[in-house]
Amino acid sequence: METHFDHEDNDTPENQQDRGPAGGYRGAGGACGRGAEVLPRDRAPRAVLELIAGKWTMLALVALADGRAMRFNELRRRLEGVTQKMLTQTLRALEREGLLTRTVYPTVPPRVEYRLTALGEEIAQLVLRVAEWSASRADQLRAARANFDRRAPHPRPLSA
Repeated sequence: METHFDHEDNDTPENQQDRGPAGGYRGAGGACGRGAEVLPRDRAPRAVLELIAGKWTMLALVALADGRAMRFNELRRRLEGVTQKMLTQTLRALEREGLLTRTVYPTVPPRVEYRLTALGEEIAQLVLRVAEWSASRADQLRAARANFDRRAPHPRPLSA
């Protein structure tokens, strides 16, 4: 997963002219909001959307949404299937964006805990809504997938 977070120095005059009256980015749909242009790589909204849309990011946010601090291995157990490397990258990215705090306690061995910030709790609530929506629509989503699979042509093997 390639994610670009180098957006801190993008407040150039060219970028400022793209801002709406409230500071949101303008695009084909107007100021940042519904239908807004947030896709250019040099815009902060895109970097945050790329981070949030990541599989492990969303699952980590859900795991941490109850508000309590968690240690790395507890998080890893809750996120069944995540590798140590991927979880480390995900947690660092969340910390960099201000969504997570990492606290190291001076013990032997060191104890490290992760907790969502207020900003992280805010986005976690949105992610929880997506999870609730998907759970409430599970039957419809399964039916749509089965319908697609029935009518979609079967792919041929690459070596034939």
